[in-house]
Amino acid sequence: MENQHKILINEISKLLQGGSAHASFHEAIKGLNPKLRGVKPDNMPYTIWQLVEHIRIAQWDMMRFCKDADHQSPKWPDEYWPNEVAPEDDDAWNGALKQIDDDLDEFIELLEHSDIYQPLEHGEGQSILREALQIADHNAYHIGEIIVIRRLLGDWK
Repeated sequence: MENQHKILINEISKLLQGGSAHASFHEAIKGLNPKLRGVKPDNMPYTIWQLVEHIRIAQWDMMRFCKDADHQSPKWPDEYWPNEVAPEDDDAWNGALKQIDDDLDEFIELLEHSDIYQPLEHGEGQSILREALQIADHNAYHIGEIIVIRRLLGDWK
């Protein structure tokens, strides 16, 4: 049974990092023309920057929720989406990317050293397993949107 648990944790970690069945987050933003970070294509509700920030905020919130019973989530939906269509500068962009990576690493560490099935005492039935699957699903959905926007802007391979 222990071996099966390790296999499950390994597979969930791969799922969180992306790239098996679809492009990873880093593949989706690799080579992105910085001038396109804040461009909103016709009939699209947001820019790549807004998607990156949304991924960052939501993933951070789910990770903190799992680790801290006193964590206060942002107000849905307004505080999960930035108002700014573009990052202020390269430092803001790079900071968001770094936080996404750091928070994902921290969550995977938690995943590897926790009872992933145990409901969180401060939740309403949530477990680390449930939050891991939600992070993976949420990120994959928005990574796909980043690629669609890049295609619409003529900036995808």
